[in-house]
Amino acid sequence: MGILEGKFAFVSGASRGIGRAIALTLAEEGAHVAFTYRSSKDAAEALRLELESKGVQALCFACDAASFSQTEEVVGKILEAFGRLDVVVNNAGITRDNLLMRMSEESFDEVIQNNLKSVFNVTKSVQRTLLKQRSGSIINISSVVGKGGNPGQANYAASKAGMNGFTQSVAKELGSRNIRCNAIAPGFIETEMTAELDASQKEQWLQHIPLKRGGTPQDVARLVVFLASDDSSYITGQVINVCGGMQI
Repeated sequence: MGILEGKFAFVSGASRGIGRAIALTLAEEGAHVAFTYRSSKDAAEALRLELESKGVQALCFACDAASFSQTEEVVGKILEAFGRLDVVVNNAGITRDNLLMRMSEESFDEVIQNNLKSVFNVTKSVQRTLLKQRSGSIINISSVVGKGGNPGQANYAASKAGMNGFTQSVAKELGSRNIRCNAIAPGFIETEMTAELDASQKEQWLQHIPLKRGGTPQDVARLVVFLASDDSSYITGQVINVCGGMQI
């Protein structure tokens, strides 16, 4: 029996990369999983079938994470099907990297809307249900860039720094109702996105990582499981690095 047996979870942006690993690991620990995707319908359907093969319920929905109305509608459908939510993982996000002097207003706004406002959209939509339950774990996938910044990522850094502040505010607001809210800040994680970097760029990253390797999506997913479980019942308002020590 997994440590999340019988729990109901929602993961935004789960069709690939870290989100996919999170959804699968939650299911392996016994949680029923609903998730959203933006455009990868085939990948989303494949993930839904893989989740069901683990013996849990699985639901998938196309959703524009930046849209409050779409998010509210999807959350309503999930609650109608599941009846409750125990775990909420805000993972949806994009990058539109460029130096500030070349960054368009559109690129800045798009990243803020998809990475930061999406967290508001989901949290606002599930809040009433969690308050009625007097329980729940909200987990926001942030980034070490939100703590230390990074050249060419002013928009991304701002969105993740905002997420960190949002996490701690929500933890203070909802803690008295036994609702926890934490953030995870991954560092250099080997995904489809990092696979596009050339060897010299990867080597530059590795020089700043004491463990001398990139992380895996599973490294992030295992921490999500811990924060989703009752084993972390006295942890809230934290931003926890998963970065191999690069933030030391």
